[in-house]
Amino acid sequence: QVQLVESGGGLVQTRGSLRLSCAASGTIFSINYMGWYRQTPGKQRELVATITSGGSTNYADSVKGRFTISRDNAKNTVYLQMNGLKPEDTAVYYCNAELRRGLGFGTLIYWGQGTQVTVSS
Repeated sequence: QVQLVESGGGLVQTRGSLRLSCAASGTIFSINYMGWYRQTPGKQRELVATITSGGSTNYADSVKGRFTISRDNAKNTVYLQMNGLKPEDTAVYYCNAELRRGLGFGTLIYWGQGTQVTVSS
């Protein structure tokens, strides 16, 4: 069994900062990439940022220059440092990971339960 547990969400004022964390635990052989997505009511879940095991990153245009994704491979943990927050960043933020549970296993994608980020104007 694999679990992804997010933490660090909350309420912050415009131009404030928050740092999200997501730790993967359980039977994990390797993790290809980890990422953050977000969703608001009535809208599809959208990519925020991803990071590979080698450290290559990808960001949504809307967060470039404000958000930074990083990863601690030894702890199977991914972080999202969010600076310069705007009201439009308000959403439930979900962590995900593409991983293998053992040698010879195929890759599967797991999701966390989500953490609410609210930015007040």
